[in-house]
Amino acid sequence: MEPSPDPARVEHASVDLNSDLGESFGAWRMGDDAAMLRLVTSANVACGFHAGDPSTMLATCRLAAENGVAVGAHVSYRDLAGFGRRSMDIPAVELRDELLYQLAALAGMARVAGTAVRYVKPHGALYNRIVHDEAQAAAVAEAVAGFDPSLPLLGLPGSAVERAAGARGLRFVREAFVDRGYRADGTLVPRTEPGAVLSDVAAIAARAVRIAREGVVEAADGALVAVAADSLCVHGDTPGAVRMAEAVRRGLDEAGIAVRPFA
Repeated sequence: MEPSPDPARVEHASVDLNSDLGESFGAWRMGDDAAMLRLVTSANVACGFHAGDPSTMLATCRLAAENGVAVGAHVSYRDLAGFGRRSMDIPAVELRDELLYQLAALAGMARVAGTAVRYVKPHGALYNRIVHDEAQAAAVAEAVAGFDPSLPLLGLPGSAVERAAGARGLRFVREAFVDRGYRADGTLVPRTEPGAVLSDVAAIAARAVRIAREGVVEAADGALVAVAADSLCVHGDTPGAVRMAEAVRRGLDEAGIAVRPFA
């Protein structure tokens, strides 16, 4: 993954703030999308395979358009029961085709809502698997390139999917997580382990500013990990997500770091 951070400061003039949204399904409500869409600049909209349904997809795209928020396709394994958080051994061709299906579905809803899909971000177990799995990473890159090669692909720095995106000529946007624990190798602490999800709002806001300013994040063991990120993620389903996003926006504003979409 990433090397030790360079002492030189990154000093981003701007950074994107994204969140996983549109994850309600039928009568089941997830998060406060309306509030989050007043705070973030990019919305990773669930495409119906890990969460979301047609009505939720359309409503979320409409809210994003009303708030000037960029819409991204939050594609995943076909795993509604597991919320897309179970790694799956799926043939690369099948994975590619299922991602294409999701992209097409959200693109249609976005068009009706008066907006468009502007980037792609894999979700959950797929996101984490393509950090190391070259075959699945290649399938993701192939799907995006086949659907629309102008779409940026959002993911973890130094990953297999970053290499796959480069091989396909895709723009790769590096992402960092303000509300997730990191390991010293730059990967995320699995959700099954303690310290995977952070909750201290003030610490999360300070972490966001440090990532944007210095390009580093403190891992669970205290090591500094280089994360020269162009987009910061605060999860919409985390308890207290709105307060976290408010604190992050306030912290970035006070630090003189502009918050705007990368796409």
